[in-house]
Amino acid sequence: MNTDNLSPPSFTEARNRLQKARSAGMHPDYWYAVEYDSKVRREQVVEVKFWHNSIALYRDNNEQLHAIENRCAHRQLKLSLGKVDRDNLVCAYHGWTYDNQGKLVHIPHELFDKPMPTCQLKTYPVQVRYGLIWIFPGDRSQSQIRKIPDLLELEGENPWACVPLDFTWKAHHSMIIDNVSDFTHAHLHRKYRPFVDAKLTRCEEAGDRVFVSYETLIGGGKISGLFVDRQQVNTNAIDLCYEYPYQWSNTGDKIKHWCFILPIDERTSRVFFLFYFNAIKIPFTSILFPQKLMTYVLKIANPILIKPLLSQDGFAVEAEQEGYETHFNKQVVELNPAVHLFQKLTIHKWEEHLGIKNSKYLLRKTGISKIRNSHEKLSD
Repeated sequence: MNTDNLSPPSFTEARNRLQKARSAGMHPDYWYAVEYDSKVRREQVVEVKFWHNSIALYRDNNEQLHAIENRCAHRQLKLSLGKVDRDNLVCAYHGWTYDNQGKLVHIPHELFDKPMPTCQLKTYPVQVRYGLIWIFPGDRSQSQIRKIPDLLELEGENPWACVPLDFTWKAHHSMIIDNVSDFTHAHLHRKYRPFVDAKLTRCEEAGDRVFVSYETLIGGGKISGLFVDRQQVNTNAIDLCYEYPYQWSNTGDKIKHWCFILPIDERTSRVFFLFYFNAIKIPFTSILFPQKLMTYVLKIANPILIKPLLSQDGFAVEAEQEGYETHFNKQVVELNPAVHLFQKLTIHKWEEHLGIKNSKYLLRKTGISKIRNSHEKLSD
């Protein structure tokens, strides 16, 4: 079969696990990191996207954040092209103005003897944690039930050092999940040696989580290894988890990280990495950096060590995306059983979301049928 002119199948058209995983969205009933808190200034509006949906994120003149469906009900211009007026959002085209609840509150031009239109745009719950802005794109009622992960080490009086990093990669979110928890790709990182000779010791699913553990030397690079305090930290093993829709790792309870993926569309994802450390050693000594200095150390280390390392992962997943789009009908040989479980969980959660949507549709359709039947009986 010649597939040169064909595109990868949609989720409903997919024939196998890989195709389903590579076309699945992410369940919207979770909190997703969308931007840095410091990047949205007072009276500024920016566009963020969650799975094809454009959202206008803005900070009002009282420093409060709001998120609204990014379109004007008049001519469908993006409201992110407009401006913030006190706690309202004003469309750039005709000046139609929406309050922070998404309600149209002002039209500055003639109404042609017509009443003020009733327009209501969707709004989204917003929170700030760990220096990141989070949006809940799904069912608002679920936003109080499902929480942003508690990274207790980053809160309190003596938080661990953490300087977040982010990337926008031209790759499906499932490829990134496969990448960050699959330690068989040490060859890709042979220059930096963040892990070597990994042996899988645990691989199991528990609800909406997949737990993975490896025996491997962590932080074995020529430069990065100088900062690792192997006397206090067991760097011969690592635990990881795909805690849907997030991913985390733990090395000796002293080195941890979380990965928060924002799925933009089928081939674009923004990824926020939070690496945090309880101890960093001054090279060639047994002395640890004071906690107050560790943040500055990370600000230096991120562009020199961590960002180039993660950029290799970006190169790999973008190349994988291109390869999948070309050869989506070809057989793929996957040896790591953890990857099978990652993909299985991704598919399950998207099917769960679609099932919820279908249930609501059927409920609505059933309700309409009942109303119609009752009208017919009355007319008889």
